[in-house]
Amino acid sequence: MTGPDPEFWQQRFDTRQTGWDRGGPSPQLLAWLDSGSLQPCRIAVPGCGSGWEVAELARRGFDVLGIDYTRAAVERTRAQCAAQGVAAQLIQADVLAYQPDTPFDAVYEQTCLCAIHPEYWARYASQLARWIVPQGGLWMLLMQAPRPAASETGLIEGPPYHCDINAVRALFPEANWHWPKPPYVRVPHPAMVHELALPLRRR
Repeated sequence: MTGPDPEFWQQRFDTRQTGWDRGGPSPQLLAWLDSGSLQPCRIAVPGCGSGWEVAELARRGFDVLGIDYTRAAVERTRAQCAAQGVAAQLIQADVLAYQPDTPFDAVYEQTCLCAIHPEYWARYASQLARWIVPQGGLWMLLMQAPRPAASETGLIEGPPYHCDINAVRALFPEANWHWPKPPYVRVPHPAMVHELALPLRRR
């Protein structure tokens, strides 16, 4: 497999090299929840990591499924939910292969796309389209991590992989998804670069 595998991520958790972890739920998720933009529904969180967002969504009344193919991430998410006294369904699975029994009303995509090697982005985008019901929401935080070598030599560096907005538009075309008009919200990240926040709606 091109790019990082489960063992890579397991080692990152084991050695506490988790710079993407804010130590709490994303402020953008909280903003969407507090504004009422994102309402309780059946929602999936692929690449759930330490489970901050899974626990927050469960606390707010969502029917949540957290997915990660690294054992440590599932264990941390389970512990996070237990510590907050909330319930969520958790599975250890590869998001490129997993198929839900029933489609979701929404998917919260925060750090999964930027953790997958770009060779698999089209496959992941197809997965999300299958996972979400028509008119369902895809709530995205796109990691902005441009690398000089990419524009100079074409070298692909990551993770995190830079989620260029033009590439994302090609993955989720307007013909299949309703796109909001830019500019998009810029979400600072204390340990990384920053993210662009945008909700898409499946046609």
